[in-house]
Amino acid sequence: MASIHFRHPARWRLSYTFENWNAGTCRSSCSLSYSHCVLICPTQSELDGQKSYFTMILLSHPTGSTPARHAALGLHRAGLLGEFWTGEMPSASTWITRMLPGGGRQNAESRSFPPELDDKIRTRPLRPATQGFAQRLGLSRHRAKEEETDHDESAFRMLDRSVAKRISSGDFSGIYAYEDGAESAFRAARDLQELCIYDKPTIHWKAARDLLREEAEMEPQWAETLVEPQACDEACARRDTEIALADVIIVPSVFAKRTIEQHVNTRARIAVVPFGPPTHPPAISEKTRDASQKLRVLFLGPLTQRRGLSYLFAAVRQLDGAAELTVAGNRPTRPCDALDQELSRVNFVNTGSEEEILQLMSKHDVLVLPSLFEDFGTELLDAMALGLPVIATPNSAAPDLVSDGNEGFIVPIRSAQAIAEKLHLLIREPGQLAEMSHRATLRAREFNWKRYETTLATRVSETLAIAGMGTCSSYSRATPAPHLPGVVPLDQSR
Repeated sequence: MASIHFRHPARWRLSYTFENWNAGTCRSSCSLSYSHCVLICPTQSELDGQKSYFTMILLSHPTGSTPARHAALGLHRAGLLGEFWTGEMPSASTWITRMLPGGGRQNAESRSFPPELDDKIRTRPLRPATQGFAQRLGLSRHRAKEEETDHDESAFRMLDRSVAKRISSGDFSGIYAYEDGAESAFRAARDLQELCIYDKPTIHWKAARDLLREEAEMEPQWAETLVEPQACDEACARRDTEIALADVIIVPSVFAKRTIEQHVNTRARIAVVPFGPPTHPPAISEKTRDASQKLRVLFLGPLTQRRGLSYLFAAVRQLDGAAELTVAGNRPTRPCDALDQELSRVNFVNTGSEEEILQLMSKHDVLVLPSLFEDFGTELLDAMALGLPVIATPNSAAPDLVSDGNEGFIVPIRSAQAIAEKLHLLIREPGQLAEMSHRATLRAREFNWKRYETTLATRVSETLAIAGMGTCSSYSRATPAPHLPGVVPLDQSR
């Protein structure tokens, strides 16, 4: 499929229309046709003063997160990336990076952009240079959470305003921007009838708020561990405005998609593109467990009731000592007597480096993540890659990653009984645990950042086509992957 675009100085566009025709004629002397596609071409007089128009996207993210870097790579390799605007970020090859000590250098290199993006990157200083540089290299670790949130939101808004000015030049087909940093750029793009692609890596704030408030009423002894999202009313309203302005919304899970549909009446199409793994776990041999051994159960993450901790503790108690629970994470800032009592009965370890976390995972049989909600749940992919079946709730990416009963189990939120039943099944059937471990390892291999890049570029290409902005290069260089598990195509009926 192909298309040709021309832009008039007044910024109107001539776009193709899809028809089930093998031939067609245009409205003047110029005619081009392809199977299933008619290209409407302007007359020669209309071409005077116009230039050939190529589809290009401006991508914007202030800190260059891992998903943003891979989004940039995917769009670039598909021939869709015009410019990538971000905050100041040293390249992995700069002399400053090479002079850093080992830990700082490793952190900087992991967050730097690959050289192939050098010609696309446009940096803007978004905070005091020394402060921002130190934070990005992991050398500044003592900021309060509220201060960190304020700085991050400010960085998003500052870059958003700069990008809006650049979009107003009319040099792009659209803008790809992230939550909290899209409103100004989207307004500028809408004025020019440009495409607005919104990357929302979190669930809708109303869904998070409602679940946390319900839980505080149901489990008051755990309420001290429940902290509502830091976003203020102004920030929440801004996020809803960004959703309203978007033509397409990219989310990492079906659950995140569902929360938007439940709480916002949006005209945007929503596409699910699951993340890749947070780390790169080493390959392992198949797990085996003797029936006489205790089942080694692992919980990993922040020690808050948002992650369903009380239900996990209750489930393990029902097993009468047949399972051994290890809880790895950081305690909440506010004391909680209920949490302290439960931790005294299990193995508790503070989380360490990524390598230490992977080693800890490899020593266990199953990961349980009974969260009330997760934007994604990156621990699931690491655990599966290491051969751990996972037990998780549908309020996460678990339904996108596992088939219930194959690589793990999906259990309802707030159900200690359901968790206990699945753990008891694994205790009773060590052979099934081994089979699920093998399937989990194979399944985890299907999710990687290369797949994320390709799928995201394909979704953007589809979006451009629906909007009448598709190009030959966007189809030939972005390889569609419609059959990959966990990928939900765009709903073209919207």
